[in-house]
Amino acid sequence: MIDKSAFHSLSYGMYVIGTRSEGKDFGCVANTFAQVTSSPLQVSVALNKENATTAALRAAGRFTASCLSEDASMELIGTFGFHSSTELDKFAQHACARDAAGMPYVAEACCAWFSAKVTGELDLGTHVLFIGEVEESQKVEGAASPMTYSFYHQVKGGKTPPKASSYLGDEQLVPASTSAGEGGEGESAAAPKVGWRCTICGHIEYVDELPDDFECPICGVGKEMFERVEL
Repeated sequence: MIDKSAFHSLSYGMYVIGTRSEGKDFGCVANTFAQVTSSPLQVSVALNKENATTAALRAAGRFTASCLSEDASMELIGTFGFHSSTELDKFAQHACARDAAGMPYVAEACCAWFSAKVTGELDLGTHVLFIGEVEESQKVEGAASPMTYSFYHQVKGGKTPPKASSYLGDEQLVPASTSAGEGGEGESAAAPKVGWRCTICGHIEYVDELPDDFECPICGVGKEMFERVEL
C-alpha cells in the first residue's frame, strides 16, 4: 500500500531554474534542486519533459538555480510556475541578473543562487534528472529565510502544478495564515467566510462573488477555473 500523504512529510525548497538557448531566456519553478556531492560540488534538478525549460537546458548545457526566500511574492512564483517560456519572457517580468556564462537568475526575493554546467542526465520517464557541476554560487546577505515547499502551501496558499515532480493528484485546501501573501495585507476579523480558489495555481480571492470578467492575478485563468471554498 502507498500512503500518498507520507510524501507531504518530505522537505523541499522553492527554486527558479533558469537557462538560455538560441538567444532566449527560459525558466521554471522546481522544488527538486539539491546538492548531491561535495567533491566536486555537484547539484541535481528534475524537470518535466514537457517544460520548455527542459529542452532549452539540454541544448544550453548550463543552468542556474535561484533559491527563493519567504518574501517571494505569489506573482513571482506564478510567473515562473504557471506560464510557459514559449509564450512569456518570464525574466523580463521581474528583477534578474546573469552569471558569467550569460545564464539568467532571479535577483529579487532570492537568498542564494547557483550556476552549474551539466555533466550528466538520467531519463526518469516523465522527467529528466540533470546533474551539474557548480561553477558559481553566491549567498545574498540580508535576505529572508529560504522558502520551503511547506511554507509555500501552508502560508502562501500555493498549489502543486500537475507537471511538478511532487504532484500527487487533487489537493485539499490548506487555509493561508495571511490573506493571500500579496500586498502585505493580513486577514481581518471582518473577512468573508467564503472565498474563491483558483484550481490551477491555488490563489484565493476573499470575496463573496467573482465578477464575470475576473482573471486570476497569478496565472491568468478566468472565473470558470475558480472553485468556491469555505474558510
